[in-house]
Formats: sequence, structure tokens, C-alpha cells
Amino acid sequence: MLYQIRKIIILSLILFFVGCSTIPRNYYYEGHYYHPISHKINNSIAMQKATMRPYSVDGKMYYPTIVQTGNTYTGIASWYGPNFHGKRTSDGEYYNMYAMTAANKTLPMNTIVKVTNLLNGKSVIVRINDRGPFVKNRIIDLSYAAANKLDIVSSGTAPVRLRILGFNGKIIPSSEKRESVRLSDFSVQIGSFRNPSGAKIYQQRYNNYLNRYKTIIVKGIYENRPIYRVWLSGFKSENEARDFISEGNFRGAFIIRR
Repeated sequence: MLYQIRKIIILSLILFFVGCSTIPRNYYYEGHYYHPISHKINNSIAMQKATMRPYSVDGKMYYPTIVQTGNTYTGIASWYGPNFHGKRTSDGEYYNMYAMTAANKTLPMNTIVKVTNLLNGKSVIVRINDRGPFVKNRIIDLSYAAANKLDIVSSGTAPVRLRILGFNGKIIPSSEKRESVRLSDFSVQIGSFRNPSGAKIYQQRYNNYLNRYKTIIVKGIYENRPIYRVWLSGFKSENEARDFISEGNFRGAFIIRR
């Protein structure tokens, strides 16, 4: 009888561990249940707007910005895996360490990036769906699967080059130079006038300033009287607008976000 009980226990343990080993990789464990990790891309306008806002981590501000296909960047790559598997990413998805995804501090969500390990020349293509890594000099946090293909799992980090291939989860042909979708526009107010003709002159004087920024006139009411504000538009991030203002070329200038 005792022998039979032991036999049942042993068989139960074998079945338990076999069962655990055959759990699909696209599942994560929570309590006593396994949940499928969704492969559906979250590309809603609300998500994009939320993840493109400036944010702070450990007292440091980060400014998500607009980029173009073909843009390249270099830095140190790291990776994250089991401790985050199944947890929410910044865009609301569930992190899957076996999927080809990555985290970046400022790239728009669902940007498609080619990552090349500069030590061995190996490359992978990943989709940005999370924020990080918040460590100095690190440019991207790769999923376990991506890091494994680049042979950086054991070393933990490696110098890499990033190349922007597309947006919204899709690769864009290299012949098409395209910018990520602009969800908000930062402007800088450089002047305000009671007289519309004065605003018009100022607009014309600074239009296409530095061959980058366009001027617009915005009519409003101030102290029950019309006022005509002149804005420079085309700043791709709040950080860019702040740097522009800090140069001191326009006294009293300030940021407008539309």
C-alpha cells in the first residue's frame, strides 16, 4: 500500500513538471493560472498621445520625439527577461521575453528598429513597445529573444547601432523617407501685437527661421481686446523648444503645446 502511494506521488510529480515544461512561451504565470500573452499591437491614438508626453524618472526628464526612417543612433544595448515577463509594458501590452520587442526612452511606440551588434555584426529587427533603459549611456533594452540572437545574453550589454526602419509596427521601404506620425506640435511664442499689421510684418520677418520653423498668427482676446500672437511652429519635442528659447534670441519667448 505504501509502495503504491509513493508510486502515485512520483507519477504526479513527473506529470507536473512535464506539464510545466510544455507550457507555451506566449503564456505567463499569475497565481495559479497561466494567461496567454497578447500579440496584438496597441496602436491607438490615445496610447500614442500618452506615451509621447514628457515624463520623469528618478528626477530626470525625458522627451519623446519625432524621428525619420533612416535615422541612426549608437549606444549601449542591454536586455530584460524573466523578471518582467508577462508584466505590462508602457504601451499597455504584456511583455513577452520571447517576442522581438525592445524598450527605448524616447522613440515613438511601435517604431521598427534594426539593431546591429557592433562587436560581431549580427542584426535583429525589433518593435519598440516599452520605455527604458533608465541607465546612463544605454540606448535600448532588448527582449531576451532579441538579445539572444545578438549574442549579448551572457555579457549583458554590447555596443550597438540603431537604424529606424518604420513606424506603427510596419517596415517602410528605404526609398520612402517618412517621419513618424506627429500627434502634437510644440510651438514657441515669439511676439504679440494689438495691431494685426504689426503681427503680419513680424510673421514675414521670421518665417522659415533657421530654415526649419514656420511662423503663424493666432488671434485671441486679452483684456477684452483682440491680440495677435506670433508663433514659431515645427519643434519636434519640448526639449528642442526649450533649447531654442535658452539661446535668448527672442526675449520673453515661451512654449506653446497644441
